[in-house]
Amino acid sequence: MKNKRQLTLALAVLFTVNILLITMFQTAEAATYRQGSSGETVRTIQTKLKNWGYYNGAVDGIFGSQTAEAVRYFQRSNGLTADGVVGPATLEKLGIQVKGSGGSASSQSNSVDLLARVISAEARGEPYSGQVAVGAVILNRVEHPSFPNSISGVVYQPGAFTCMVDGQINEPVADSAYRAARDAINGVDPSGGAIYYFNPVTATSAWIWSRPLITVIGKHRFCS
Repeated sequence: MKNKRQLTLALAVLFTVNILLITMFQTAEAATYRQGSSGETVRTIQTKLKNWGYYNGAVDGIFGSQTAEAVRYFQRSNGLTADGVVGPATLEKLGIQVKGSGGSASSQSNSVDLLARVISAEARGEPYSGQVAVGAVILNRVEHPSFPNSISGVVYQPGAFTCMVDGQINEPVADSAYRAARDAINGVDPSGGAIYYFNPVTATSAWIWSRPLITVIGKHRFCS
C-alpha cells in the first residue's frame, strides 16, 4: 500500500513537471517570431517598423522575406544580432510586450538601464533636476498618443534623440543618471509634463522653437 502511494505521488510530480515544461516551451515559442510566422503580433511588429521607417511593405500580419529584411535593418541599427528573428531582445527594443512573456523584474531593470543611458548621454553635466526632467520627458512620451507606448519604443524612434545618432548612448553611464531614472519612473517630473526638450545653443531645427515653453533647467528648454 505504501509503495502504491509513493508511486502515485511520483507520477503526480512527474505530470506536474511535464506540464510546467510544456508551458515554458510554449511561452518561449510564442515570444519568438520569424519568417513564416503570422498573427496580430507580427502585424504589430510590421506597424512599428513601418512607422519608424524600417519597412515599406504591407501590414498584413504575415512574416515574409520583406519583413525579415526590415527586422534585420532594425536590429543592425540598434545594436542587436541581425538574424531577422524577433525574439525577446528585439521585442524589448520594439516596445512590444507579448502576453505570457511577462513584465518581470528583469524587464523593469532593463527599462531603468535604458532610461539611465539616455539621461546620462543627453544630460551629462546638467543639474540633477534637469537629468530627472529628461527621463520624465521620455515617460511623458510613453503616455502621449503621438509616441510609442514603451520606453524602448520612444528611445529607439528614429531621430528622436541625438545620443542615438552620435553614439553617446554607448558611453559609460553616470551614477546620478540611474538615480534620476528611478525618480522619473516613480513620478518625479521637474519638466512640468513636457514632451520635448532642446539645447538652444546647439538646436538646428526651427520647428522646435515653435513648441510652447514650459520651463528651463540648466541648458535645456522643456516644451509641450
